[in-house]
Amino acid sequence: MRKGHLIAAGALVAAVTGTTAAAQADQAAPAQQAATASKVAAIPGYEVVRLPNANVPNFQRRVAYCPSGKQVIGGGAEARGNGAILVGSFPTDGNNGWIGLGRQIGYNDVGISVFAICASV
Repeated sequence: MRKGHLIAAGALVAAVTGTTAAAQADQAAPAQQAATASKVAAIPGYEVVRLPNANVPNFQRRVAYCPSGKQVIGGGAEARGNGAILVGSFPTDGNNGWIGLGRQIGYNDVGISVFAICASV
C-alpha cells in the first residue's frame, strides 16, 4: 500500500518540477530525497492530513478532510489486519478529502488509515 502512495507523491513532484515520474523514482539517495521534499513544500498550502489506523465495520468509509480553503490533490489508504483488503481509495465528490474503505476476511471489522494530500489550489 505504501508503494502506491509514494508513486503518487513522486508524480505530484514531477508535475511541479517538470521531471518525469521515472526520473523521480530513480532518485534514492538521501540528499536527493531531501531536495525533492523541499520542492513539494513549495506547493502553496501543501499539507498531508492523516487519519491514524482505527477499526471500523467492514465496508465503512473513513474520510480524511482537507482544512477549509484547501482541495485534495492526492491521497491513499491502508487496510490493516489478518486478511485485510483495501476495497476503495479515492477522492470525495467535492475534492475536499480522501476516502478509504476495506474489509477483513473472517472478521466484522477492519483497521483503516487514510491520508489526504491537500493544497491551496
